[in-house]
Amino acid sequence: MSIIQITVQELAARLTGERQNLQLIDVRERDEVEIASIAGFEILPLSEYDQWSATFVEKFDPHTETLVLCHHGMRSAQMCQWLINQGFTNVKNIGGGIDAYAYVVDLNMPKY
Repeated sequence: MSIIQITVQELAARLTGERQNLQLIDVRERDEVEIASIAGFEILPLSEYDQWSATFVEKFDPHTETLVLCHHGMRSAQMCQWLINQGFTNVKNIGGGIDAYAYVVDLNMPKY
């Protein structure tokens, strides 16, 4: 199954709207999140997989739209694949990651 991508412009539009049916996951490292982040994202660094994976399915609904963010879109794609393998049915990778978001949507956001 191929991973659905959304653009940072689509993300920005979704974030200004109603968020109640939206799960937002950021898989970057905590030091990256300190540099630049988007409010409302749950921080689940891939390196801390052992700490959050066991309780993941209790916290997140597998049928709610889930958007996954990283720096450029590679780690979030890995997470999307994992989610699909866990039975999640509405997963989208944010293409270009927070880097693209900083260049296209929020020009004041720090870049790294």
